[in-house]
Amino acid sequence: MSNNKTWYRRYSASADVNDMPPIAKAVPLGIQHVLAMFVGNVTVPIIIAGAMDLPDELTIFLIQAAMFVAGVATLVQSLGVGPVGARLPIVMGTSFGFVPILIPIAVNMGLPAALGATLCAGLAMGLVGLFLPWVRFLFPPVVTGTFVIMIGILLLPVGFAYAGGGYGVPDFGSSHHLLLAALVFVITLGFHQYGRGFWSEAAPLMGLVGGFIVALITGMVDMSKVADASWVTMPQPFAIGIEFHWAAILPMVLLALVTCAESIGDIVGTTAGGLNREPTPRELSGGVMADGVASMLAAVFNAFPQISFSQNVGMVALTGVVSRFVVAIGGTFLLVAGLLPKLGALISSIPNAVLGGAVLIMFGMITSAGIKMLSKIHFDKRNMVVIGVSLSVAIGLPAHEGLLSGFSSNVQAMLESGLIPGALCAIVLNLILPDPNARAKAAAAKAATTE
Repeated sequence: MSNNKTWYRRYSASADVNDMPPIAKAVPLGIQHVLAMFVGNVTVPIIIAGAMDLPDELTIFLIQAAMFVAGVATLVQSLGVGPVGARLPIVMGTSFGFVPILIPIAVNMGLPAALGATLCAGLAMGLVGLFLPWVRFLFPPVVTGTFVIMIGILLLPVGFAYAGGGYGVPDFGSSHHLLLAALVFVITLGFHQYGRGFWSEAAPLMGLVGGFIVALITGMVDMSKVADASWVTMPQPFAIGIEFHWAAILPMVLLALVTCAESIGDIVGTTAGGLNREPTPRELSGGVMADGVASMLAAVFNAFPQISFSQNVGMVALTGVVSRFVVAIGGTFLLVAGLLPKLGALISSIPNAVLGGAVLIMFGMITSAGIKMLSKIHFDKRNMVVIGVSLSVAIGLPAHEGLLSGFSSNVQAMLESGLIPGALCAIVLNLILPDPNARAKAAAAKAATTE
């Protein structure tokens, strides 16, 4: 660990994104960056596959696709392709934010509908990035913070479902599931709070490894699918297919527009924490466009929407390693991992309870991140209404099955997660309610632009 600290001090001194450490040191640093998001990236396809009760072969395929696309997306974001890409040390991966919408779409309409909606969501994000200077006013901190809180709260039931053993298992809630989840929870929490540097950032990975070892010893892991999986396979575009249903597209596009605010926050956090400056307009625009292009690519290669991973913001601020080439090496590692089916089979063999113990903390951290974002705003009566009404709609609507039974199935598909109506409430209320501090905010924005 001391050697790592030496590398950080040496290569963060110039705080230049174009610095390149020697390859022998850049490789472990790059892998460390992607380890902080590795678990979250593969958890999304596992959750969706579990909700659909997909066969092992298809689950492994989705995991491989998630790793491969995340690797390509990270390379595009860090190295850039024309105007696309922030050219900053940003790691990309599958977004948790879309899970509350993707699950009902995939379960009720099928994976092709989910991938078609992903393609359209990516197009929407790409357009936001292209026209970012004109639409950024839609995403002030009161909207983005409320949105992030919604995501965390609405994902928590998914985490507890996994802690109980997973969707539809006959022994749901059995003591061996709950004890295993509790063990992973404690290990993850311990590393996160008492670990230092890399060990703290990799806390979910440590929890999963510890839980997996215990599950393996107690006979809760089926390793046969690892033995049956091939060693190497190539990506298969459109293998699952793509279908377009407006009931799936509309909520995904609306969510994509709001999710752009999260990406903007990650870019700002990366430059502030690692480079001690604000991002340039080109970096912001290129970064959001990269999210869109990567998400469209994901739909083609059987994966789900891509976005910058917030964990990497903390990694950059902690280590001071800001080289975009180091992160590109990490992206290459992800890409190669996506070509190895045995690795995907090993990951898919992790028991649901093990995943549940880790994601409970991860989902809770999403909620606390939203609270932190809101801590920067003034809690006047206007902002309190924006936050309160939006959360009421987001959490209350999906709480009672049958509440929306009078609406068509298409409308129900858009509203049943609660996330879309809640996010729309935040955006609309922020636009229509009078802001007593509008003049002061406009003056501050003008001064910042002038500087």
